[in-house]
Amino acid sequence: MAVRLKEHYSKNVAPALRKQFNYSSPMAIPRLAKITVNIGLGEATQNARLMDGAVQELGQITGQRPVVNKAKKSISAFKLRQGMPIGCSVTLRGERMYEFFDRLVNVALPRVRDFRGISAKSFDGRGNYTIGIRDQLIFPEIDYAKVEKMKGMNVTITTTARTDAEGLALLKAMGMPFRS
Repeated sequence: MAVRLKEHYSKNVAPALRKQFNYSSPMAIPRLAKITVNIGLGEATQNARLMDGAVQELGQITGQRPVVNKAKKSISAFKLRQGMPIGCSVTLRGERMYEFFDRLVNVALPRVRDFRGISAKSFDGRGNYTIGIRDQLIFPEIDYAKVEKMKGMNVTITTTARTDAEGLALLKAMGMPFRS
């Protein structure tokens, strides 16, 4: 599956981008660098069991073991102490990155209710794109019966593009369903 998307990039996307932006070197053509999936759980300060569920679900979705993120500072207003677990994240590269991107675009996003495409305004100015997903049930790997709480997640797609226009062209060519 992942090989299919990589092949599509090298045969179709890269030549089209090279022609569109007039790159002199093949190394200047934008490509996917990494995908970071992050679940932030502020409620984990009160209920530590939530973190175990989040780690397990993120592992099922990405196929890679997540890293538990801990609080850097103590904030008394949030009843948060330094070193408490408050989230988990996974950084995907290579084959797993392409496989996850393929599943996100072709399986998960179309399962969102009333889906009309994603906004093209979530670029950061350097060609990287971030999507906020409200619930994890859009991924077919998650068993509905075992979910105790809906957890949202952020998916950041880091590219080697220098501008938002290049990043948008890359992701559009890779099959990302942008709103028209």
